[in-house]
Amino acid sequence: MTLPRPRPRKAPLAATPRRAWAAHRRHSRLRFSRAALDRCLKLLEIQPGPQPPPGEISLAFLTDAALAKLHADFLNDPAPTDVITFPGDETGELAGEICVSVDRAAAESAKRRRPLALELTLYLVHGWLHLAGLDDRTPRDRQAMRRAERRLLGALRRARALPDFRLRAAK
Repeated sequence: MTLPRPRPRKAPLAATPRRAWAAHRRHSRLRFSRAALDRCLKLLEIQPGPQPPPGEISLAFLTDAALAKLHADFLNDPAPTDVITFPGDETGELAGEICVSVDRAAAESAKRRRPLALELTLYLVHGWLHLAGLDDRTPRDRQAMRRAERRLLGALRRARALPDFRLRAAK
């Protein structure tokens, strides 16, 4: 007697990649699992609310100096910052780029006594929301941005999908 073959099951939405992304680690001490980062981004994609336009998302993990140079070159402000986003192209191939300062995240996480992984994920979520069209220039916009950040970070935490960002000890 042969048993009936089980029917194939559809993969859950979160397991199906919907968007390409590229991570550029330009900070020599930063370490993370690409699989963990992929899980985080997939979960962001299926959350309700605004989403970035179609296309690949580029993530750049930079030093404070490198991000300050981008800030000066493109936004005419040489001050250090935590996150800068650049919109993608009109062809839909690139949704945009999120550039974050690993050094700024490390300093803020130490100051606020919270894990680096949480602070750096907050910066990614903030950039994600900028690509999705949210802004934080006015008090009202800032309030909406903070609400959206809390909602998305909460979803990532509940799903245990925070990437495992960590810094290798300095030599």
